[in-house]
Amino acid sequence: MRKLFDFAFFPDFDSRLAELKELAMPENWEYRFSTIERKFPILYNYLHYTFERLQYEDKIAIEGDYACFNTGLVTKNQEDIFALFQENKKLDAKQDWFFIKFCKYSDPSLRVITTLPDTAHYFDDPSELLYDARLELRTNVDHIIQDNRDRFPAPLNEEKYHHQLRITLHGAITDAINRNKRNYKTAIPQFYQNRIQLLLPLYLTSYDSPDLALAVYKHDGKFYMATTCLTLDMAYNNARLIARPDMEWLIP
Repeated sequence: MRKLFDFAFFPDFDSRLAELKELAMPENWEYRFSTIERKFPILYNYLHYTFERLQYEDKIAIEGDYACFNTGLVTKNQEDIFALFQENKKLDAKQDWFFIKFCKYSDPSLRVITTLPDTAHYFDDPSELLYDARLELRTNVDHIIQDNRDRFPAPLNEEKYHHQLRITLHGAITDAINRNKRNYKTAIPQFYQNRIQLLLPLYLTSYDSPDLALAVYKHDGKFYMATTCLTLDMAYNNARLIARPDMEWLIP
């Protein structure tokens, strides 16, 4: 069970997500490439992982019979959106809190909270958000292929094309580094495994749109390492925790 569901009871969670979507600044919360029955899967994951981070940072405000956290989302008028809860007084309740509503900053319902909580924080050094092309990138290509073969486009994901995929991947990584040298915004930060990583687009089959995202992280500030690649939907999920990416290659 997700930590958010351990914390509070939500009546009809999918409907609550729909309400949050309508309250928030317009954004596409659907996957582009993956098929899933759940509505707004990106928003679903965003809310759960944001809560986990807030809980880790002790940013859940609790005051009397009420609790509240900052979703990190805003309305069209740039008002912060909060999740408001009331103490769950049912005798057989498994969660301590009961969800009331999503509220914008000016909502009178939030008067029960004296000091509204801050948003989640993911980094201390802004330089972590930029790819330093002066550093070496050490890529374990064989490991990336072995562990993620099903993520590669056909027919490259077939075993008989292993050698061709290896060569193509090497070229795509070089191309990604060169793209970032021309435009530093090419590398998009994501938060994964409690650290900042950077996502680089891998153009394996076309120059028009990437097929995957290479996840790289800085090792002791000395060089980058890359051991995995993500589908674009997975990459957007992770990147959206920090901020809404404004790069065309990762916009859903």
